[in-house]
Amino acid sequence: MLSYLISQSRRLLAAATLGSIVSGACSVLLLVQINRALTAGDGAARAALAWGFVGIAVLSALSHAVASVLFERLTQRAHAQLRQFIAGRVLAADYRKLEELGAARVQSALAEHSAKVAEFFVCFPAILSNAVVVSGCLLYLALLSWQIFLAAVVVVGLGTCCYHWAQLRAIGHLDAAAAEQDTLFGHFRALTDGAKELRLHRRKRNSFASEVLGQAIERVRRHRTAGMSLFAVAASWGSFLIYAFIGLVLFVLVGDAPGQARVMTGFALVFLYMVTPLESLLLNLPRANLARVAARRIDELANAMPGQESEADTDLATPLHSLSLQGVQHRYYRESNDDLFMLGPIDLSFAPGQIVFLVGGNGSGKTSLAKLLVGLYQPEQGAIVRNGEAVSDANRDRYRQGFSAIFADFHLFDSLLDSASDELDERGNGLLTRLHLQHKVQVRNGAFSTCALSQGQRKRLALTVACLEDRPFLVFDEWAADQDPVFKEVFYREVLPELRAQGKTVLVISHDDRYFGLADRLLRMENGQLTEVAPASLQAA
Repeated sequence: MLSYLISQSRRLLAAATLGSIVSGACSVLLLVQINRALTAGDGAARAALAWGFVGIAVLSALSHAVASVLFERLTQRAHAQLRQFIAGRVLAADYRKLEELGAARVQSALAEHSAKVAEFFVCFPAILSNAVVVSGCLLYLALLSWQIFLAAVVVVGLGTCCYHWAQLRAIGHLDAAAAEQDTLFGHFRALTDGAKELRLHRRKRNSFASEVLGQAIERVRRHRTAGMSLFAVAASWGSFLIYAFIGLVLFVLVGDAPGQARVMTGFALVFLYMVTPLESLLLNLPRANLARVAARRIDELANAMPGQESEADTDLATPLHSLSLQGVQHRYYRESNDDLFMLGPIDLSFAPGQIVFLVGGNGSGKTSLAKLLVGLYQPEQGAIVRNGEAVSDANRDRYRQGFSAIFADFHLFDSLLDSASDELDERGNGLLTRLHLQHKVQVRNGAFSTCALSQGQRKRLALTVACLEDRPFLVFDEWAADQDPVFKEVFYREVLPELRAQGKTVLVISHDDRYFGLADRLLRMENGQLTEVAPASLQAA
């Protein structure tokens, strides 16, 4: 993931990197000028050094500012690209696979992991410039005294080994924290989705707050604290080694030979100057590791959502002449029975201008059949044939454009997401009037004035959207379950007959047996097996 982001901004990253390198090099040159000024023999020599100091200082400030601005642009671009990438994978993913992954992992990737990866471009200039400063300081030490420089290399190497050991331990904790973060986002969603239930039950509310949500938050905190603490301890150990080496230089390694004072001053000054860049380098490396861990989580999520289907070249559905399911089978896991549920084999056909009712008990497979029919699920065996053409990965997205569906867990967008027009607004407001919603909501420029409605009203608004989409096949999954008797009458005796008169094919999943006589066909689902029955025998049963 990091490689992908870097490849998308090579030129901008190269310019920002160059600016960071120049800024770090200028910092080292400033140190050299300071050391020369401290050991200069007279005022004329210091005056000559002053002009060089000013020029290097100006160049350092400019290069640092340019690098910071460029890396900030990279950060925001990377964050936006990551979110678009994840959203694109979700939109192209197999719906069944998306259900298995769950919304929590997707939300965690969009909100948490993408932000951590983007922060890499914030810490990268600090890592780069400070690495240049530390490297330049070590080079200057070698020029002053190669014997003492070798001792410095041993000290730095010892600190590096300790830091590497701490880093390996810390990354394990950061990986565990990232995995717990996905679970935590699921609990965050339950905090709002289950607000009614939590307020009605004190014991459930307290148990959720302390045992479920509280423990998940604590696990994330514990792992991240352990990981970052290891980095902090390693950084402090590195700082201690530097101060210990300064004492070693001042009191042990440097003798009384001529010129040793300049070496002592240079080494002490360089090491003191190097403390802050080295600490910054060691503290920013954990942020880079956090970004790497987050990028790995995004990679895992993206790899779990392969996009195999070809996108439809248009959202306009061709007229429906025939549609059949031929020996279709589908299996899925049922938590209630802890087994695999087999749906089918199913042989079923539909014709234009036909109203079909589907009935059956809870868990019999009605909704799964509807999802197979509209192309959200892929059959494990058998085929779906529309207008003589079998549905495959190459045309499944185009096939889905022929359906409008309202499932029990439907989502209502705040606009029609279609080309706004006065005609569309007029048709929408006319439907809202028929469904007695005109005083609650209006369609203006293709958007709804509000979606803050009751569940029954939201379903009526969803029905308006489905009718405006003008698709040849409509599926209603228990649409009337939350409606008052007056709106059930409107739906069954007015809306459905009008859709049939328009040549639409309609599949209605329903338990309202008093309206079964309005159907052209009645289908019954029991334990994944489909049979067609006469209305009279079904009502009698």
